[in-house]
Amino acid sequence: MSSDFMTSLLHWFEPWYPSWPMAAFLLGGAGLYLAGSWRRHTPWWRQMWFWLGWLLIYQGLQTQWDYYAEHQFFLHMLQQMALHDLGPLLVMLAWPGPTWRAGLPARWRSRYLMPIMRTTPMRGLTAFVLNTWIAAILFSGLVVFWLIPVIHVGVMLNTTLYQLMNWTMVFDGLLFWWLVLDPRSTPPAHIRPGGRIFLPILAMIPQMVLGAVLALTSADWYPIYTLCGRAISGIEPLTDQHLGGLILWIPASGLNVIAAMVALRNWMRLSERGRLQEKARQPRPGPSSDAKPSAAA
Repeated sequence: MSSDFMTSLLHWFEPWYPSWPMAAFLLGGAGLYLAGSWRRHTPWWRQMWFWLGWLLIYQGLQTQWDYYAEHQFFLHMLQQMALHDLGPLLVMLAWPGPTWRAGLPARWRSRYLMPIMRTTPMRGLTAFVLNTWIAAILFSGLVVFWLIPVIHVGVMLNTTLYQLMNWTMVFDGLLFWWLVLDPRSTPPAHIRPGGRIFLPILAMIPQMVLGAVLALTSADWYPIYTLCGRAISGIEPLTDQHLGGLILWIPASGLNVIAAMVALRNWMRLSERGRLQEKARQPRPGPSSDAKPSAAA
């Protein structure tokens, strides 16, 4: 009995789609964080959030979850929520940037990283993707884009497209939650503390609408799962689709609300510490009190 369980467990950790770039990304991020934790004090709770999120991203990218996600729509939606929402959210709750930076040798930072970040193309790309409106559009737009029925069929039948979808979901999730959960004042943060509260609320609206449509519609939008065979027998196509819609509608959107609450907490902390930077009010032009009275004629 125990041997069968161990065999099944080990089989689960065999990648359905082995990918060296994904493995290098996951191992590199983990190794860099470990090195940074040794060189820089990192609270245990930050380390806990990071490893929970990183392991969840690993589960969604390089295990048998891919097989089940390709053969059951609601399992696919759970996978995408893990890659785009929950996993990156947990990672950014840990605020791993300083720890990652500490894990990178100083020579590498000065010789390679900083010159690359200062190049014109990189600065332009950074300014574009870190724009508040662009970040919101990308976050919700990618979810909607990959669920367009015609595109979704191509993704399920093409391994390269499938892996591209997963890559975009992970990186967009990390970028978005990094902007929202930034605990610093502006600058160096890219979005003002008040904007970080409303950004996830704004971004979740298209997800909620699409999730509600999928959960309530009577049409099967994704017959590809029936053609390929479903991983769990006994679940009707519409039931499968409704479950997937509910996942997008309620839990995924709920994570946005939680992130907004964390952003509100960060805003309150900055306010208590007097670190909210406000624009200086310019006095209205008027007669100067120091002006000399005009001489009488």
